[in-house]
Amino acid sequence: MIAFHKIKSIALTIAFCGSINALQAQQDTIRYVGKILSNVDYHHGQLSPAVGVHATQIMRASREHPEKADGFGWTYNHQSMMAYWNNTFYLQYLSDPTGEHIPPSQTFLMTSKDGEKWNKPTVLFPIYRIPDGFKKEGVEGVAKNLDAIMHQRMGFYVSSDNRLLTLAYYGVAMDKKDDPNDGKGIGRVVREIHRNGSLGPIYFIRYNKNGNPLPTTFPFYTKSKDKKFIKACDELLSKPLLMQQWVEEADRDDALVPLKKQYKAFSYYHLPDGNVVGLWKFALTSISKDEGETWQYNPLRAPGFVNSNAKIWGQKTSDNRYATVYNPSEYRWPLAISTSNDGLNYTDLLLVHGEVSPMRYGGNYKSAGPQYVRGILEGNGTPPDGKLWVSYSVNKEDIWVASIPVPVMSEVKENANDVFNDLPNGEELKLWNTYDLSWASTKVEKKTDGKKWLTLRDQDAFDYSRAERIIPFAQKMEATFTVKPEQNNHGLLQIEFQNKQGLPAIRLVFDSDGELKVKHGARSGGITKYEAGKEYKIAVKLDVTSRSYTVKVNDSKETFKIFYAPVDGISRIMFRTGDQRYTPNPDTAPDIPDFTDLPDAGKLIPEAVFNIQSLITKKL
Repeated sequence: MIAFHKIKSIALTIAFCGSINALQAQQDTIRYVGKILSNVDYHHGQLSPAVGVHATQIMRASREHPEKADGFGWTYNHQSMMAYWNNTFYLQYLSDPTGEHIPPSQTFLMTSKDGEKWNKPTVLFPIYRIPDGFKKEGVEGVAKNLDAIMHQRMGFYVSSDNRLLTLAYYGVAMDKKDDPNDGKGIGRVVREIHRNGSLGPIYFIRYNKNGNPLPTTFPFYTKSKDKKFIKACDELLSKPLLMQQWVEEADRDDALVPLKKQYKAFSYYHLPDGNVVGLWKFALTSISKDEGETWQYNPLRAPGFVNSNAKIWGQKTSDNRYATVYNPSEYRWPLAISTSNDGLNYTDLLLVHGEVSPMRYGGNYKSAGPQYVRGILEGNGTPPDGKLWVSYSVNKEDIWVASIPVPVMSEVKENANDVFNDLPNGEELKLWNTYDLSWASTKVEKKTDGKKWLTLRDQDAFDYSRAERIIPFAQKMEATFTVKPEQNNHGLLQIEFQNKQGLPAIRLVFDSDGELKVKHGARSGGITKYEAGKEYKIAVKLDVTSRSYTVKVNDSKETFKIFYAPVDGISRIMFRTGDQRYTPNPDTAPDIPDFTDLPDAGKLIPEAVFNIQSLITKKL
């Protein structure tokens, strides 16, 4: 029998949980009311993609080829943040040589005019030496030849007179397990980015108590001779919502921070009635009716949302709707978007980034997957294309941006009729989802004959380029596409016909042995040999009800085949320069020790190039 006091304890627990649920039901809060959930056995979560997402790797870490990366060869890169100002995208991220909380540390800046082509990283906030003798209360050790650790949850601020400030934070980690954002660091720094691209001097804008008595490398911002710069800093300091972003690094009793409890990675957006929706890690949420001065209730997990110890981003979109972007799982994959008409009730869940590349470099607290997503905060600019732009890191190693067309769509009504040379410049991939890497690009290229092709290049030993076209759901259909490989003795191109959840039924392969093959069961069968530089027009007719299809290459006879996996219908056609990945998975060990790198982590392989002239689909 259960003892009475235990029964009473269980009853109290149930009552307490019920009161929380009742409170959530009464409160004005965001909630996920959709039915779709992610499946972490797949990197894409079996989620349908948001149509037209372009995911671009803008900085690939490389210790072996620093000239292709950041110039330093550092392999821990994380916490990216964006702004759009002066017709330019700005992105900053912090970096350590190998792992989180292990000095030295610095913050880099990247810029782009179009969000696709980015400049090489430049040092925005440099390595900062902590004065010898520095101590942290409650932490053993005394600083000696120790550098600061950068940690910041706020990157940019555009002032009312249109000046762009960028900020960072110098914290202290006495060892690899010490926390640099414990309120016991040196302080927060700021500098101005000018219209001509030059950077102003670095100043401290806020000291920690530990840092204030110490001699500092940079002066306090009020020492600046630029009165407009001081005014912009004062304006920033007067805004409670912006100060709330500082809570993790600030003194625990900092008067500037309204909600001092350690809810992490704050983001927010405004509702039409002026109320503010706040979001924190674990999909915690609350509502403020006074611009962040106070919050209606202590942040509670948003009902229906699935999110763990990773950031969640929320914003109003250009079509006057709302979106949240986050990892909808207990892991840091996939990266997904959910949308709402009113900013409170979220109804869908669509894929943004569904790839987890191998973690090439070991390091302290490195997590697998696309993570720590941040968009462009209210007031920090609006890109003219109306898209939702987000930045994030993959594996805390490589820096990415993704553009998500608005309105956010999961389906298309018209079949593909994409002859790339005939489509308007800049709109060729409007309805395509692309996975575009530094060493494995997915782009429309104009060839020597002046014609445009979708070109997939690959010289990355650990990843692949990928392009995918969403099509109307079909059980009987025909797809015709033309491929021109530039080699037949290395490289790989897989073409898959997939259902709405990304599960393939048909796979064709331009294999590295010069043969075009199809997958049937565990084996592959040859269709024809292929040559470098020759065009191959391929027609596939399929019937889901009989699980069968035919393949015709150029003028050859049709070859009859059977699906290698059953599906309910076809909704996606995908081109990829490598094999599908299935690791890491939910049982993969979470931590990789420092310097436990993959063999040949910086290896470049001979480039393989596959050109796609067109894709045309129709229902039968």
